[in-house]
Amino acid sequence: MASTGFSSLAIDARTLDARGLKCPLPVLKMEKQLPNLPSGATLIVLATDPMAKIDIPLFCRQNGYACAIDIDAEGVMAFSIRKSN
Repeated sequence: MASTGFSSLAIDARTLDARGLKCPLPVLKMEKQLPNLPSGATLIVLATDPMAKIDIPLFCRQNGYACAIDIDAEGVMAFSIRKSN
């Protein structure tokens, strides 16, 4: 998998495995987990639903989170979401 574009100095990294879940579940599960993370932490969301490529970055833009995406050879998307607030 390619670099996420984030520094490896993240305070905390957690992974949410949303592979196989359909819209809107990846975003809803991510939204539920974000408040539990400390400021500056990174949440990695793994998803396979094509709508996640639109929904997750949109949610992040609307809520002030930094978001980067990598897609592996099998089509699994890995979203790196940095909590800033």
